[in-house]
Amino acid sequence: MYAVITGISKGLGRAIAVAFAQKGYHIIGCSREVAALIQFQQDLQTDFPHLSIFTRVADMADKKSVQHFAAFVQQHASQISVLVNNAGTFQPSSIQNETDNTLEQTLATNVYGAYYLTKALMPQFVTQKNGHIFNIGSIASRRTFDNCAAYTISKHALQGFSQVLREELKPQGVRVTTVLPGAIFTDSWSGSDIDPNRLMSAEDIAQIIVECHSLSSRTVVEEIVLRPQLGDL
Repeated sequence: MYAVITGISKGLGRAIAVAFAQKGYHIIGCSREVAALIQFQQDLQTDFPHLSIFTRVADMADKKSVQHFAAFVQQHASQISVLVNNAGTFQPSSIQNETDNTLEQTLATNVYGAYYLTKALMPQFVTQKNGHIFNIGSIASRRTFDNCAAYTISKHALQGFSQVLREELKPQGVRVTTVLPGAIFTDSWSGSDIDPNRLMSAEDIAQIIVECHSLSSRTVVEEIVLRPQLGDL
């Protein structure tokens, strides 16, 4: 059993990888941060020496890099149980003040990366007639936030992609789930004055994903919405 996860070296991606490894899944992942990726692989292999852990540097905003990662996945995994499109980027912006390439850069990572990786691996899922694809959206897929223009647009687009993917793969036995979390305590919040207890933990989100996948193949959770107990920030 292989779980393929993008943006794996830290934060939510790392938590998801650990959660699946605890269930006995071999892990294939990518990140564009070389040092963090090397450290992640060393840590996970130490904690789970009986599992195969494969990693590759990849920039999800670059189509060729995404395609090379897809080929890397196919080289190591004859069957993929889980694909988690987790890699993402956030640049504070409003339509009035963002630079001309802010939206393009955000869409490239948050939408096109997931699209091209999923498209490259879809034939394998279709041949298997099983598997589970998770797209990590955001509560911003449902509502708007101040100073989050490009990010919100990209997450709405990702949700649309997930809905289309769900309909296309429904007859093939492949499940598709969109995960819409609110604020999670990750490195993006480090240095802020927000109390970590005000935010959700990455481990909680990872646990929900693993439990969702553990349901029988007759059942799919199409959307998971998670928010901090005290509400959005």
